[in-house]
Amino acid sequence: MKIAMVASEINPLVKSGGLADVVYSLSKELVIEGEEVIDILPFYNKIWSFPKLKVKRLGSFDVYMSWRKQSAEVYRTYIDGITYYLIGNDYYFNRDAIYGFNDDGERFAFFALAAKKLLKFVNFEPDIVHVHDWQAAMLPVLIKEQEKNDPFYNHIKCVLTIHNPAFKGMIDRYFLNNFYGLSDELYDNGSVRFENMVSTLKAGIIYADKITTVSPNHAKELLTPEGSQGLSGVLSYRKDDFEGILNGIDTAEFNPASDSFIPKNYTIKSVSSGKAAARFALLKATNLTDNGGPLYGFVSRLTFQKGVDLILHDARYLLDRGALMEFLGSGEYQLEQALEQLRAEYPSQVGIYIGYNNERAHQIYAASDFFLMPSLFEPCGIGQMIAQRYGSLPIVRYTGGLRDTVIGFNGDNSKTATGLGFETYDDGGLLYACSLAQKLFDNKDYLRDVVANAMALDHSWVKASQEYLKVYQSLLK
Repeated sequence: MKIAMVASEINPLVKSGGLADVVYSLSKELVIEGEEVIDILPFYNKIWSFPKLKVKRLGSFDVYMSWRKQSAEVYRTYIDGITYYLIGNDYYFNRDAIYGFNDDGERFAFFALAAKKLLKFVNFEPDIVHVHDWQAAMLPVLIKEQEKNDPFYNHIKCVLTIHNPAFKGMIDRYFLNNFYGLSDELYDNGSVRFENMVSTLKAGIIYADKITTVSPNHAKELLTPEGSQGLSGVLSYRKDDFEGILNGIDTAEFNPASDSFIPKNYTIKSVSSGKAAARFALLKATNLTDNGGPLYGFVSRLTFQKGVDLILHDARYLLDRGALMEFLGSGEYQLEQALEQLRAEYPSQVGIYIGYNNERAHQIYAASDFFLMPSLFEPCGIGQMIAQRYGSLPIVRYTGGLRDTVIGFNGDNSKTATGLGFETYDDGGLLYACSLAQKLFDNKDYLRDVVANAMALDHSWVKASQEYLKVYQSLLK
């Protein structure tokens, strides 16, 4: 089977969040299964700094967007059996960041149009085009509306995966024709209309042959008005073609038995000594004093979604009772500043790294006793699964994939629990889960059991890739 993955970020070349991990890991596992996979993404300026980058320029072609004529430069590289095609354009992608610009709607319209044309340019005739999130979601529309009479395209089946429904690719209706060259009829008949604008994500939901999201529980949430970010109506319309497939993690990268970023490798049998070594090294590196209390880790974007406000509200209570905390992430300025203030108040108990550092992230996973993920919403989340693999017990709010992946300790289920959790998104809910965490920390027999349960879980991509293959194969019958 020939599969083209299309996304705005893909590891290891560029990453801002879990989307990049998912596309890369799924692609790699599909290659292992014997499928032919290409990954298509923008050639951002920052990719040039990727270590030992070897790319070959294949040529260029013009992309027309109404009165605009832009050149798409095509580059190719190979990583882990995957063929990467990078679409370069300095005007759109030679910038200091991936997202966050006023013309993001135009930038990713160019990307979708160029991705469609690239397939023919490199003579890759896919069975499946698998697009991810709003940035690539117009590609099924473009294929089915503009190429329906072209034999190269008209057999292609399209799959859309929704990673984050909060971002819907909203643009003014004027740009449906001005960017994409599509008829106003698609707006008038409701195919792409959402809240009196065009939503590229909704368009993808309507035009894709199958729609997936990144966990079974999140799929259920997206069919409800409360949990759908406004998408329940359109997804209910497509519910027979919609399912949730739980993400995996890269178990080769995230493996405490072989991780080169941690001071001592360990398995379930040697977890105590391994985590002790990681704790000692991390606290030393961040100038914290080991008072013997529980160490809470946090590795994530600093946004409202991730429950950082709950953590900040409860942190002083926990720190006053001997907790230690290590934070890594960046995002909303006010949250960054609030963490800086917390560190200023507790300089010997709070460590902060504003930004992203892969080595430090691995060290936090290995060193921490508990891993904070009290998310307001979380389509899947991979941090909790990585933490479990390292024996760091996730503290989660039961939402989305967090409910699918964590069995919460309740005081007497140490033989089955794999973390801790709470239901209601408020300060009391998180504090309740942290109180259970303290009980676990104080009862080493229970703690040992739950850590062993968590580390024994199989979060590899093997199972997820089989589920995606079933989706693909159902479209080719």
